[in-house]
Amino acid sequence: MRPRTAKLRTAVAATVFALGTALLAPLPQATAADPAPVTDYCTGQCNDILPPGENGNATLAAILAHRALGTRPAHSADQMGPYDALAAGAGSLTDAKLSDFFNDASFGVPGDQVESVTRPRDDVSITRDKKTGVPHIKGTTRYGTEFGAGYAAGQDRLWLMDLFRHIGRGELTSFAGGALANQGLEQEFWPQAPYTEADLQAQVDSISTTQGERGKQAMADAQAYVDGINSYRQKSKDGRYFPGEYVLTGKINAITNSGEIQPFKVTDMIALASVVGGLFGGGGGGEVQSAISLLAAQQKYGVAEGTKVWETFRMRNDPEATLTVHDGTSFPYAGKPADPRGAALPDPGSVKSEPLVYDRTGGAKTAARTPVKAPAKLKPLQGMYDKGVLPADLFSQKKGMSNALVVSGQHTASGNPVAVFGPQTGYFLPQLLMLQELQGPGISARGVSFAGVGMYIQLGRGQDYAWSATSAGQDITDTYAVELCQDDTHYLYRGVCTPMEKMEKTNSWTPTVADSSAAGSYRMQVWRTNYGIVTHRATVGGKPVAYTSLRSTYRHEADSIVGFQMLNDPSYVKDAKTFQQAADHIGYAFNWFYADSREAAYFNSGMNPVRAAGVDASFPVKAEQAYEWKNFDPARNTMDLTPAAQHPQSVGQDYYVSWNNKQAKEFTSAGFGNGPVHRVDLLEDRVAALVKQGGVTRASLTRAMAQAAVTDLRGEDVLPELLKMLRSKPVTDPAAAQAVQQLESWSAAGTQRKENAQSSHVYSHPDAVRIMDAWWPLLVESEFKPALGDDLYAKLTANLSVDQSPSASQGPTGGHAGSAFQYGWWSYVDKDIRTVLGQPVKGWLPKSLCGSGDPGACRDALLATLAQAAAKTPAQVYPGDDSCSAGDQWCADAIIHRPLGGLKFWPMQWQNRPTYQQVVEFPSHR
Repeated sequence: MRPRTAKLRTAVAATVFALGTALLAPLPQATAADPAPVTDYCTGQCNDILPPGENGNATLAAILAHRALGTRPAHSADQMGPYDALAAGAGSLTDAKLSDFFNDASFGVPGDQVESVTRPRDDVSITRDKKTGVPHIKGTTRYGTEFGAGYAAGQDRLWLMDLFRHIGRGELTSFAGGALANQGLEQEFWPQAPYTEADLQAQVDSISTTQGERGKQAMADAQAYVDGINSYRQKSKDGRYFPGEYVLTGKINAITNSGEIQPFKVTDMIALASVVGGLFGGGGGGEVQSAISLLAAQQKYGVAEGTKVWETFRMRNDPEATLTVHDGTSFPYAGKPADPRGAALPDPGSVKSEPLVYDRTGGAKTAARTPVKAPAKLKPLQGMYDKGVLPADLFSQKKGMSNALVVSGQHTASGNPVAVFGPQTGYFLPQLLMLQELQGPGISARGVSFAGVGMYIQLGRGQDYAWSATSAGQDITDTYAVELCQDDTHYLYRGVCTPMEKMEKTNSWTPTVADSSAAGSYRMQVWRTNYGIVTHRATVGGKPVAYTSLRSTYRHEADSIVGFQMLNDPSYVKDAKTFQQAADHIGYAFNWFYADSREAAYFNSGMNPVRAAGVDASFPVKAEQAYEWKNFDPARNTMDLTPAAQHPQSVGQDYYVSWNNKQAKEFTSAGFGNGPVHRVDLLEDRVAALVKQGGVTRASLTRAMAQAAVTDLRGEDVLPELLKMLRSKPVTDPAAAQAVQQLESWSAAGTQRKENAQSSHVYSHPDAVRIMDAWWPLLVESEFKPALGDDLYAKLTANLSVDQSPSASQGPTGGHAGSAFQYGWWSYVDKDIRTVLGQPVKGWLPKSLCGSGDPGACRDALLATLAQAAAKTPAQVYPGDDSCSAGDQWCADAIIHRPLGGLKFWPMQWQNRPTYQQVVEFPSHR
């Protein structure tokens, strides 16, 4: 067990990894002398890519020229073409051709490739290369290095950082305008991480005082980074080369230059970190909805049988699921207890969501628009934020991002590990991530960081190693049922009637050129308890309760900074074990992957709370001390954490694949449906085949990723069973027979959603893809709803959506988000149809639900829905949106960068792959 303190955390990790006093080595001291020359051990075998381009700032003049003439600022889109081209070029890919699709990720810039050099201080230089404009920051002092990182961030992402610090503070509408989507987004996010300014400052102070010398250095680095941002902020304002969005949203007058870009503060970094963690590093929650679906199953089938049915759909530890650690090692966590206790299931029908919004005025009531009188030259930009600067469901949609393919040296052509990995963070314009190189005392790395918290490289490469991450999603969030006393705003805490803390945020806005929303305001209000934020009200056993949500990382939004600092420090990370130790200092739920010239490794990070014996993490629990997290202290939200040895991890396994799948045996999946069909299987099957063949290269591993990126998971892993079911008897209906033939042809060709020729914008098997898209939701409903009943089916689809095709409006940027096939009922369909076919199935019901166990009825239902799907026109399946006309299948799938400012770019071929991606193979080591 490890309490949330730096001293004990380090001691436990030292025991686990047997690293002794090396873990306590002092930090490299800052120096004014030139740093020692950095040796790049990758020698040209490290590549990366991050579309659309490095430059994410555009002045008002540049935005106007873009809209009028189609011009684009330099380096704003020069990584889109290579990224887009990989889908067509992967088939003939060789190691020599990787540079056609990826950047050279070597350290430094050759002299003949230098585009510019900026020296914001005497102790730091920012060198940008001609090809991509990526900043290569080299400091002679620690402060100068971090100041340069902040300055470069201002050059490339000033507007974006400003936008997201306001999202983190729940102030998006006050900053960017009152569009309905902006209202929806801040209403989704702020209740997940509501803080006062004192709360934010307390987190800054805590890092400095509880995480030793590294914590103090981290906050000093953060201050230097903020100083660099503010230096650029002021210079760009005075020089009138600041982002044009500040004019369009009414912050600065284009003629007089009056107005201000508010200074950045270190507490903004905490707010920004909460946004990043909320999007990609959380896990668990949803216990109230789980309880509701369990009750529905018990109502349908009785308590005992209903519980079995619910557990079947829950798939906590499905025996057929693909695992990242596949050597049989178990890492038990958050499993179903043998003797559960403390559960607080609601009385049926009693659950009510907690109200959030109060006191609406003006446009907040009517959603009216009152466009301002804009100068003629600004007319083309009027209303560009009327539909919001970001999608309203950015935080409510489940996020499962990123993939990794890593092969150990014994199976590669060179004998060195090969890795192709990166995060799927959606497609924004500018991108949320920022590519940079940092070289200074105690820092030597190149890669990406989330804009605004780029003191260190968060995903990238060091001198002789590289690392990346995927969202892990293990359960670090629990729901408590607090018993009310006195009134609705008091609750029992350890026997004492205690007042809830009211937290409020009032936002107001007026129309601007960018957002025409009529002037309005509203107040958001949540109640905070020692057990977290109130989300629902209900009764349990007839007694009124408030359900609260508590995640272990609340009040620890930026504690992970120390882990990232370690990953950037070449004197700390020297091998797989020290990498794992660094990753263990990251509190958010991520899967971390590593490769150097000798070893490949994996480690799962996260503040996994130690729960009381018998507590079932899948359901709400009574808010009593006996059921609290072990050694729970609400003042700073500290608790005992599971030790590093209990986190899934491995060194030297033959290969690793991850696409937000199950990590290891007995490491319980936090969500529903993690079974035998998962998008990681698109990687698993290809990488396993490469390893079996041997001689894996960077090109062959990249090709495996690229093939998976354009493949329909349903088509590859479920369609063969469906076709076998349909072909169990002759298909006599001509329309259905034609549809079957089209699907069979597509299946034989690999079920890809790919152009028949580069830039044709037409798929090779368009009719089969259309039929599959139309058929899937129909077949799922016809297969399960009759047997489960309307109510239980509705409750289970609330736990897990039926489909996530590329054309669905899901993902981190709404529609056109690239990421697909993470959440859906494919495992349920797979197991159920295999049961009908009489094939061996583990972890399913004894009788199929399709056709209520009658194979003939099941086949009839599948055929009927297939006929319905085949009859749907392209316009019905792909109804069109602001970017695509109705019936345009390719465009419906296509990746479109979500504009956060005044620039807009063209669609790209759909690819289900990381936004930022590395291809690495180190031939040597220090």
